[in-house]
This record gives sequence, C-alpha cells and structure tokens, in this order.
Amino acid sequence: MNPTSPTGNPTSPTGQTGPTRASGTFTVAAFEPTSLEPDPAVETALPVTVATMEKRYEGEVNGRSATLFTSAYDTGAGTGTYVAMESFEGTLAGRAGTFNFVHAASTTAGSGRLGEYFTVVPGSGTGELAGITGGGGLAVDEDGTHRVWFDYALGD
Repeated sequence: MNPTSPTGNPTSPTGQTGPTRASGTFTVAAFEPTSLEPDPAVETALPVTVATMEKRYEGEVNGRSATLFTSAYDTGAGTGTYVAMESFEGTLAGRAGTFNFVHAASTTAGSGRLGEYFTVVPGSGTGELAGITGGGGLAVDEDGTHRVWFDYALGD
C-alpha cells in the first residue's frame, strides 16, 4: 500500500520542508446503519447503504471521529467499494484541532484493497491544525488491528 502525500513542498509542523507523518491505531466505537437510500432508487447487484460510525484513535493520531460511511458491498463474497467522510477531533503529533478527511477503497475476494484514495479536505482544519493539507492511509493487520497514518503539512 502506498500512502499519498501532499504535492509541492509545504512547511511541516517541525519547520522542515515536506510532509510530517503521524500514525496510530483506531477502533470502531459505533457503527449504525441508516435508512437513507438513493433517490431515485436504482436496483443494482450490490445495493448502496449508508451508515454512521464513531472511531477512537490512539497514538500520534489521538482523538475521535464521526464518519458518514457509504458502501456497495457483498459481505459473503468480500467484494465491493466504500467511501467514508470523517470529521476528526483530537491531536496529530500533539497539535490539537479538527479537520475532515475522506477515504475510499474497493475489494475483490482474495485481492486485498484496490484503488485506495485518502486525502485531507482542504480548508477544513481548525485550531493548531488550521491549514492542514495532505493524505495518508489505512491498513488492517492480520490480527485485526486497524492502523491509520497522515502525511501532512500545516499552512500559514
């Protein structure tokens, strides 16, 4: 898995050129399917579903997020795609604030994650995370541990 990083050479929180990496683990504290459905309804082989999630983060990424999770997924076959928009509140490498990030991936049985996308939403940062830009990634270890990392920079 190749994490994405910001384009150009923005200034990092340490004053160095280039992105800073903050990593951690997370758990899903809540996953609640909603009754929201696409309108107009279009029947496909994999129906679109929407859920809300709460995640808890530990490590250099420390805090919580509220997530809108949209997917078309067949759990039996292990095939499908998801798109998640997260609103994060906490700290990255000790800097406190909030920001949004989005990630998406597809899976097909036996092939792992394909077509991954992960980026911080420009203009969404507050507090000590104001001006945050960048990307990152997600991974799930064989033991089920969920990992997250951000390669980010803070603007002026």
